[in-house]
Amino acid sequence: MEVKLLTQRYDNPESWTLAAYEKAGGYQVFKKAFAMDPEQIINVVKESGLRGRGGAGFPTGMKWGFVPKETDKPKYLCVNADESEPGTFKDRDLLTKDPHALIEGIIITGWAVGISHAYIYIRGEFGVPYYRIRDAVKEAYEKGYLGRDINGKGYSLDVTVHRGAGAYICGEETGLIESLEGKKGQPRLKPPFPAVVGVFGCPTVVNNVETIQAVPWILEHGAEAYRKYGTEKSPGTKLFSVSGHVNRPGNYEIELGLPCKTLVHDLCGGIRDGKRQKANIVGGSSVPVLTGEEADAVHLDYESCVEAGTMLGSGGMIVMDEDTCMVWALAVILKFYAHESCGQCSPCREGTAWIRNLVFRLESGHGTSADLDKLLSICDNMMGTTICVLSDAAAMPTESFIRKFRTEFEAHVGAGRCPIRGKSSHFLESVH
Repeated sequence: MEVKLLTQRYDNPESWTLAAYEKAGGYQVFKKAFAMDPEQIINVVKESGLRGRGGAGFPTGMKWGFVPKETDKPKYLCVNADESEPGTFKDRDLLTKDPHALIEGIIITGWAVGISHAYIYIRGEFGVPYYRIRDAVKEAYEKGYLGRDINGKGYSLDVTVHRGAGAYICGEETGLIESLEGKKGQPRLKPPFPAVVGVFGCPTVVNNVETIQAVPWILEHGAEAYRKYGTEKSPGTKLFSVSGHVNRPGNYEIELGLPCKTLVHDLCGGIRDGKRQKANIVGGSSVPVLTGEEADAVHLDYESCVEAGTMLGSGGMIVMDEDTCMVWALAVILKFYAHESCGQCSPCREGTAWIRNLVFRLESGHGTSADLDKLLSICDNMMGTTICVLSDAAAMPTESFIRKFRTEFEAHVGAGRCPIRGKSSHFLESVH
């Protein structure tokens, strides 16, 4: 069921304040870290099995270990607080309710990797989360937790909060770096990877908010204690943002490996109005959709999701009931990705707009059966052919929606309208 490691302070109505964080034992773990050798801290994180919680699931300790130890260049940390994946709102809560935990995680990460400046790149649309983390950073400076000679150890660390301008693509680590440097937010070719050539051409660690916020707990309780949660290959807990047609939507911290059925039908109170679960996107809008039956059978860990033909992603779960038009749902998703493509790569720039238009045509009842095969062909040409994975993020759900709900797409063609919503789409007017 629910586990409270990262969310343990949420019940305190003033959890976001410095006083509440210190009273709960905050800003004590970094002092333990300062008594340890930096390499020892990296090894603890490696042993814990912590994986990046932003979507890719890459081992965190391994990523830290890629940063060159001997270099004459400064090292940087970029905390990815952009959280632009539709369906995901966990980092927003972490920043709003427990910003000092992120700062302590940044201090520990900085000490372990030898970083002297960290940037928190936060989603431009965030209001309260921005003000909370901005004020928390200011408080940490005033208390001496940030700045020069922290805790008398001769270690100095600066933290800058940087607001983005609302571009989805800046959630990709190199797009984030480009934006942070004041350039157009477009992903870079890799290699070189940010660990070697990152922000300002210097070695850089890029980690998600949830990832960094897990570090203080791991260091305080140990890698073995963290591994008691989750599965062997997917240890620890994960925050899931559940939205859509459930009785109790919201953020839930659960052990990795929990059955999806338990999260949806027990913790979230089941499907609203007693209806049937028709579909479930378990990891954010960019991952392949599961049917309701498939979702009830899958376990929520990285490996199980891949075996089921989808991905855990960012944990942005979107639940759809039996009254949902799957063609309409896909049309809404594709409108987003076509709008957010940075236009750098032809398969993405042209492909996202092309498949969007075809799906909207089908949804309005003006499509043909040939359009379905055309969509699958376009998706095949979009997959794995671009600098970043935005093209894939549009193609993967499209392919899975068609393969799993093809009869519904064909029904739109036969009826000349949406047979579920009972009308043609007025959304077509705003496609271009």
